[in-house]
Amino acid sequence: MSGKNKAFADGLAAAISGVPGRQGQARPHRSIINDRTNRLAEVASGKVVTRTHESVDPKRCRMWQGHNRDYAALTYENCHELIESIRAQGRQEVPAIVRRLTDDPDFEFEVICGARRHWSVSWLNTHNYRDIKFLVEPREMDDEEAFRIADLENRAREDLTDYERAKDYLLGLERYYQGRQKTMADRLNVSEAWLSRYLDLARLPEAVTKAFVSPHDVRLKHVMQIKPLIKDGVSREIVYAAAERIAGMRGKDPNYLTEAAAVARELESTVAAELGHLRRRGSGGARRGSAAITRDSDGKEIVKIDVKSAKRLQVTFVLPELRSRQEMEEAAKLLIDRYWPGDE
Repeated sequence: MSGKNKAFADGLAAAISGVPGRQGQARPHRSIINDRTNRLAEVASGKVVTRTHESVDPKRCRMWQGHNRDYAALTYENCHELIESIRAQGRQEVPAIVRRLTDDPDFEFEVICGARRHWSVSWLNTHNYRDIKFLVEPREMDDEEAFRIADLENRAREDLTDYERAKDYLLGLERYYQGRQKTMADRLNVSEAWLSRYLDLARLPEAVTKAFVSPHDVRLKHVMQIKPLIKDGVSREIVYAAAERIAGMRGKDPNYLTEAAAVARELESTVAAELGHLRRRGSGGARRGSAAITRDSDGKEIVKIDVKSAKRLQVTFVLPELRSRQEMEEAAKLLIDRYWPGDE
């Protein structure tokens, strides 16, 4: 170390410890005490917030039901960078935000932010790294505040998919803001237009998302392509039929149209081609036998749909497959959801 740097280091050490350094006398003890007093005053006034961190067993933590991460979708592959970072450091560096529980004997904490950290530490614990604990920061907050904190922490994270964020916003809209989109946008400090795009994604019917390898592949830019296609009854049926065809092809060949952008382009081009064909035929949009609604449990057709024109559908309920009033009501709801998804 050079003489100048050594002198600087000695002076700094003297200022901290109160022992005279080479550059002269130490700072008076009174100054150090004053600094500490001022620091405590700042904490007491709320200007500085102190946080308490605890290292706990991840098994003592459960996910908050309003958490915006799809915990079941977490795997070693999508968490491996975080896992390797924790393993290399020997500890978790950034604490998860949690609430302390008092009404559940099986768990001590509820995770508000930090599902990937919880999953990664849990994975390490089951793979011979039992000494690594889950680092948490307990806070007191109500559900709406927890929702905003989780959103703020995760908004800039690239590993959280648009679909996860969209579903979280749609759930939060009803749960915390009584369906008032403007109120929610104000509380999250975002524009209504920005929030609306995520809600459009969350409201995409399964008849569309089944065209993608996973709903998590659907991005906001894809929604902007697809939303105009499902507003009109005729083009909506074309999209549904195309999505069914794509999903069926992928069932035979897992590598068929795996890129989300390619799926969106295929849906667009199919609608353009079909509508062009119908216009050339002068059919006014007729496309008989174009769709059917099947029951999830056994795949049986329960509703058949013939698009007669842009303004007229012929709907046939398959009565032998609708054995009760409840099944009939469910079939009618599926039909309504297909043609009027979400708030459309």
